[in-house]
Amino acid sequence: MLKRLVAATGALAATVAIGLSLSSAPASAAPKAAATPDSVLVTGKFPEGKLVVKQAEHPDLFQRLLGEVNWLGAATPTTTQPKSDKLGVKFTVTVQIKDKASQVYDLYPMASGGPRAYRPAKQPTGKKTSGWFYGRLSMSETLRLSGLPLDAKPDAVAGGIGGGVGESVNEELDPVAVGKDVFDQLQRLFLLNGAVLLVVLLGLAGVAYLIRRRI
Repeated sequence: MLKRLVAATGALAATVAIGLSLSSAPASAAPKAAATPDSVLVTGKFPEGKLVVKQAEHPDLFQRLLGEVNWLGAATPTTTQPKSDKLGVKFTVTVQIKDKASQVYDLYPMASGGPRAYRPAKQPTGKKTSGWFYGRLSMSETLRLSGLPLDAKPDAVAGGIGGGVGESVNEELDPVAVGKDVFDQLQRLFLLNGAVLLVVLLGLAGVAYLIRRRI
């Protein structure tokens, strides 16, 4: 009996010691979150030669500019290389993380048939498959708002007015105006359908009248 008591006491002491050692051990460090882009560098043939849009300084403009290229990293090419004389002006956009290049793309906002984008095979983070893409229709206006010498196309970007780095592009739509526009369009649609229905009814009435006369 005594031996069993001693053995049980020793086992309990060992369990307590293990528990204390585990509780005093430092917790494993949580995995670091992946770094995210914080600036975009644009280079090309324009007076300054390059410009940088930083998230900390111009968050809205930074997000618009990043949105023009960020999807290209994992996308499948959608077109073939256009003829060089159809591409127009080229701007190289480099997505940066703490001033270090992360992604690089060539943008052609004035290309014939719509904006184009090119993904070089050689990327700062490793080699990818090169490819050509149809760019977003907002590309030209987004680049212009960043400060590049391009013609204004305010209809391509909601709220896009004026030019230059840091300009606010958060103009909201007027819900009253939008609702009125939708109502006017529905009203025109109902009037058009009503007119068509009236013509059909008159036609049927005429046919019925002729049939009745013959009978």
